[in-house]
Amino acid sequence: MDDSLYKQLLDEMYDGVYFVDRQRRIMYWNRGAERISGYSADEVIGRFCGDNLLRHVDACGRNLYTGMCPLAAAMHDGQPRQVEVILHHKHGHCVPVLVRVTPIRDSHGEIIGAVEVFSDNSHQKAVQEEIERLRALALLDPLTGIGNRRFIENNTHNRLEELRRYGLSFGIILIDIDHFKAVNDTFGHLVGDDVLKMVARTLVHNVRAFDAVGRWGGEEFVVIAQNVSIATLESLAERLRVFIEQSSLPVADKVVHVTVSLGATLARRTDTPASILGRADQMLYVSKQRGRNRVSVEEDTSVLI
Repeated sequence: MDDSLYKQLLDEMYDGVYFVDRQRRIMYWNRGAERISGYSADEVIGRFCGDNLLRHVDACGRNLYTGMCPLAAAMHDGQPRQVEVILHHKHGHCVPVLVRVTPIRDSHGEIIGAVEVFSDNSHQKAVQEEIERLRALALLDPLTGIGNRRFIENNTHNRLEELRRYGLSFGIILIDIDHFKAVNDTFGHLVGDDVLKMVARTLVHNVRAFDAVGRWGGEEFVVIAQNVSIATLESLAERLRVFIEQSSLPVADKVVHVTVSLGATLARRTDTPASILGRADQMLYVSKQRGRNRVSVEEDTSVLI
């Protein structure tokens, strides 16, 4: 088979595939890589991984390009790697990906580069199906493409019924973009809308498959996290805070970053949608008072049963 057929086969793959040489210069970039990252082959071929185009970070938000990234490690010791990382999409939001790296050797066994295969590790299919369902029920926020306030209220009501009947725990995370008015005042409302979309996409990509995400209104979002303890709820909220802080939106010659404040609480059997969301709002206020860009969780679990 000639090279063009190999390239065609690689381009048909759903996963992203790219090759680098020994200096980590990108030599090939397939259509799957374009779809997952948002960057076309023309934008990346010839550039170096060290340019940090995708700005890979680990689950704790630490930049990988500053140390021994999986590609560099595989070429260093000749061993394949598999690791979960976060890449930054061209549109600014964070996407969890599963990365598999294998060194490439010449006919003499010398390492001359590496191939990386990466797949979207978020729950895209389930998310898309949920979006279509919400659109049909008029529960979709038209700007961000996620659930709207009515969706959050309905979902919270249903989760409370499950808690009372079956004891299925859940929690609410209320999220507010810090100093959002300053973004609108500085960059204009169109950029502000793009920031809202970026935050929404980062939330959708980084919650669990069975959690729900919606826009509460303005610059506020809600995550309904099922089957959680206080510790799990706080861990999820912190994960979302970190990845929103790591997200960025290119605007002309500048890059827009935002942070969020989060308030979280577990549901009680005696709750109504208004009462649980009210407690999450109180904890959000605590985060704002403590300096923003932080998570505050209601610790009193004595009345949860």
